[in-house]
Amino acid sequence: MSKTILLTGFGGLDKLIIQENEKPKPKKGEVLVEVKACGLNFAEISARQGLYNPIPKLPAVLGLECSGVVTELGEGVTELKVGTRVACMEEWGLWSQFVVLPASNCFQIPDEMTFEEAAAMPVNYLTAYLMLFDFGNLRPGKSVLIHMAAGGVGFAAAQLCQTVPKVTTYGTASKHKHDAIRENGITHPIDYRTQDYKEEILKIDPKGVDIVLDPLSGSDTKKGYQLLKPMGKIIAFGGANFISGEKRNYWSIIKNYLSIPSFNGMKMMVDNKSLSGFHLGKLAGERKLLTDAFLDLLQMYKDGKIKPRIDSVFPFEKIGDAMQKMYNRQNIGKVILVPEMTRDNEEEK
Repeated sequence: MSKTILLTGFGGLDKLIIQENEKPKPKKGEVLVEVKACGLNFAEISARQGLYNPIPKLPAVLGLECSGVVTELGEGVTELKVGTRVACMEEWGLWSQFVVLPASNCFQIPDEMTFEEAAAMPVNYLTAYLMLFDFGNLRPGKSVLIHMAAGGVGFAAAQLCQTVPKVTTYGTASKHKHDAIRENGITHPIDYRTQDYKEEILKIDPKGVDIVLDPLSGSDTKKGYQLLKPMGKIIAFGGANFISGEKRNYWSIIKNYLSIPSFNGMKMMVDNKSLSGFHLGKLAGERKLLTDAFLDLLQMYKDGKIKPRIDSVFPFEKIGDAMQKMYNRQNIGKVILVPEMTRDNEEEK
């Protein structure tokens, strides 16, 4: 049997239940993976509230990333072997003890990488990598504003910025997280709860920044655009401002939606600024793009340039506690889910 987290409806934490399903069988080109760890992202929290695009069809098994061991090969699979330790990504369906997915969605991980670290890599590090290096064209001497710098994507982005010489980073986070994000490479931590990050950045550099990574949306997108230097770009990749608690807050949704600025090409032309939108889930069909980026990230890990920070590890049965920790902004680094707690991930917790 396969222990699974099942989403039965859209709403609060009570919509998530634990269910035992039959262990699936791999078809042609697929593999069966025994899952050791899964990543938790704002995407799953948004999906539970019915705010994610596309909305999953109910009942649904969420989960965009996991790590584990290949236990069975489907017909025609030659690139992986039974016993291979892998990191995996899929559009949904990975919050289960055993999962079947295309072999092309699985990547062998280094021996020194833990399963928790491997589960923290696909969504956060691919998102940060593609935004900074593909959309952002990050080059030496540039500056980057990283919102939610203590979160999974924020931690990944700060580490990746350090692989390019002389990049200045500004990171927003609560005051008690500043030591952690400074150690992770943030040049200028800013307490978004007590300081106006726009004013703080302009005190340091009156011209602003070259790149803004925007997971917030709403009025923060307007502020981010105003902070851009000429030839700067803001990359929108989330709507964290829309999530204000366990259940959908319609007033918060409406308020933030109405505060999203409208842009047009003529204004951006005159301003010499640009706006990009990034949605990793919509790139599922771009296998070469994702594969090349992830293999590069694995090499960076081997070279000691990046290393995921694991904030905490929760068993499947504590999915509610894990989600509450994230939307209350209490984590520093990645929140991980595991089908079964072991001595190793008890130590991570």
